Amino acid sequence: MRRTLPTSEEFVKGIRAGDRVVLGKAITLVESARSEHHALAQEVIGHLLARGDRAESLRVAVTGAPGVGKSTLIEALGTHITREGKKVAVLAIDPTSSLSKGSILGDKTRMERLSNNENAFIRPSPSGNSLGGVARKTRETILLVEAAGYDTVIIETVGVGQSEIAAHSMTDVFMLLLLPGAGDELQGIKRGIVEMADILAVNKADGDRTKLAGQARAFYHNATHLLPPKANGWAPRVLTCSAETGTGIDKLWETVLAFETQSRVNGYFYENRKQQAEYWLQEALQAGLQSALFEHAGVRTALAALKPEVLAGRLSPFAAAERVLAVFLKDQNA
Repeated sequence: MRRTLPTSEEFVKGIRAGDRVVLGKAITLVESARSEHHALAQEVIGHLLARGDRAESLRVAVTGAPGVGKSTLIEALGTHITREGKKVAVLAIDPTSSLSKGSILGDKTRMERLSNNENAFIRPSPSGNSLGGVARKTRETILLVEAAGYDTVIIETVGVGQSEIAAHSMTDVFMLLLLPGAGDELQGIKRGIVEMADILAVNKADGDRTKLAGQARAFYHNATHLLPPKANGWAPRVLTCSAETGTGIDKLWETVLAFETQSRVNGYFYENRKQQAEYWLQEALQAGLQSALFEHAGVRTALAALKPEVLAGRLSPFAAAERVLAVFLKDQNA
């Protein structure tokens, strides 16, 4: 027997009341590929935005190479934040690998202490091959958890790559985790990721690695001076910490709050949010146009006819694309 979904009003009421079960169902709607679920999700989000009573949130991106200890650090940081009376939601951007089928779905198990915290909410990302699709779902999920009263939202990314760019486009603070070892790990990190970072934290600064972590901090501190100045006027901070022992976690959070304060005072916080909204408007338009293009019957027919010519080298891919677009645009202008 098919279960009946709550109405949009029931979703809104449950989310605003902080009902975690209703919140989870709403996020599932956002993640669903079914058109009726998509329509209901947009209706729910529309109602929540119209009310304008979402939590005054701080969105923090946490990234770093595999093995740097992101999950352990997020659990330690999230626990620290909840002790200060705040509510924390942990979300993830993780398009499943088409080869390994790897996923972050184990995070809820790895963050066992935080997941049992009544002031924390952990949501693994949906599996999928499209980074753009997963990122969009994550951004819409942010709106839902904020409406449920979570005033701190931590976005975790897996690895270092395009998902970091997506995380940067939906958060207020960008934190890059590093391992002790001075410059060795820099070889695997693109300079653009380092340039995006507002805070660099050398994790696992404990035991025999404490001295090494200090050396790495000095190395990155000097390296940040070679980067171009940030539009927000913030000089990137480099710290050491140990998610395992909890050392430096309080200082790390103080630095996040210092960044937030400066950004709000100089107006960058609000301007950045506007730029991000515009970015996602453009992304949504592009995704919608691409979907409409490839679902168009005339386009499919034209592609079927032109593709063999392109593959045989008798027709330029660009010329073929122009012909296909001409079919689509002609129909739109009719």
